[in-house]
Amino acid sequence: VCLCFRDVPSVDITVCSELPTGAGLGSSAAYAVCLAAALLRACGAISCPLKDGEATARWTEEEMTLINSWAFQGERVIHGNPSGVDNAVGTWGGALRYQSGKITSLKRVPTLRILLTNTKVPRSTKVLVAGVKEKILKFPAIMNPVLDSIDAISQECQSVLEAMPANPSPEYYPVLEELFDINQHHLNVIGVGHPSLDRLCRVTASHGLHSKLTGAGGGGCGITLLPPDSTLLAVEAAKRDLCACGFECWETDIGAPGVTLHSSSSLSAQVLQALSES
Repeated sequence: VCLCFRDVPSVDITVCSELPTGAGLGSSAAYAVCLAAALLRACGAISCPLKDGEATARWTEEEMTLINSWAFQGERVIHGNPSGVDNAVGTWGGALRYQSGKITSLKRVPTLRILLTNTKVPRSTKVLVAGVKEKILKFPAIMNPVLDSIDAISQECQSVLEAMPANPSPEYYPVLEELFDINQHHLNVIGVGHPSLDRLCRVTASHGLHSKLTGAGGGGCGITLLPPDSTLLAVEAAKRDLCACGFECWETDIGAPGVTLHSSSSLSAQVLQALSES
């Protein structure tokens, strides 16, 4: 595709990331999306959406689709047969629903504060998926209703998230917390839990917070919902106790924008220093 535009000279690419690799957080997809956007921009396949005085800007829907398609090819190189979810989220941001191979974007979804915790327990997605399939084949009458319930949790969560922007009532958060708890129990039932994740849930529960695994499970990472009424004291105490378990924690948001073009003036000092040294 780029040959139809202008040639790109050989380049050195500097990557700065705070995402731990191999922890189920889609770090490879984030890399693939940024790389695709940068190279497509360099060869003129997509425009420069930044206007004078703007710190950040995003591309058109058509250009985002092109970025996503190339990022997916990058994911195929890395993973072989990816779902396409991670690169789609990295491209468009917000929240997406994935079901039976179909990806749809959720509209008007709120930004949620979370505590992201890496248990640092390595796991194999391939082994975990094989274990779930084995359980389904062995106990179909037991496992299929559990999977149906997980799907119902997902749909209920979608309904809550889409209702929140129009009516930002604090009453939605206890519902999300219950859905977190039920989902985590179901994930343990189907065999993708881990003692480290159970410990994470117990620690955060002792501070009145609700958690569940994210990614493939079997270790890796968990997320903890931080409602608006969460006290700084409770969050800091939870982080301290989680770190005492040997885990690593970050406060962050979900539902943020996807791939974005930044002006040099909007970059952090750390990134500017890394670029100057490359």
